[in-house]
Amino acid sequence: MKKIEAIIKPFKLEEVKEALASVGAQGITVTEVKGFGRQKGHKELYRGAEYVVEFLPKVRLEIVVSDDKAEAVVKAITDSASTGRIGDGKIFVSAIEEAIRIRTGESGDAAIS
Repeated sequence: MKKIEAIIKPFKLEEVKEALASVGAQGITVTEVKGFGRQKGHKELYRGAEYVVEFLPKVRLEIVVSDDKAEAVVKAITDSASTGRIGDGKIFVSAIEEAIRIRTGESGDAAIS
């Protein structure tokens, strides 16, 4: 099993969700987060005063899938979240040792499908 974490722009969430559904990703956890990468924030003008926005709003997605679906999920996120501009985000893939469904006690791939 693989855990795929993706940090994306908030306005791309709906498009990414649809792409994940089309490749058969069953569950997703979404968290609103703030952060920055290479773009290091930006300056904005508010009522005549300029100020620096250091932490930009992002959305973090967490998806756990079987090993055979991981590549398709990563491609779906990459294709649907990309704008071609700085700040599109990152995807992290890590191995999951075990998953257990609390209600039934199912474990492994049965717990995530």
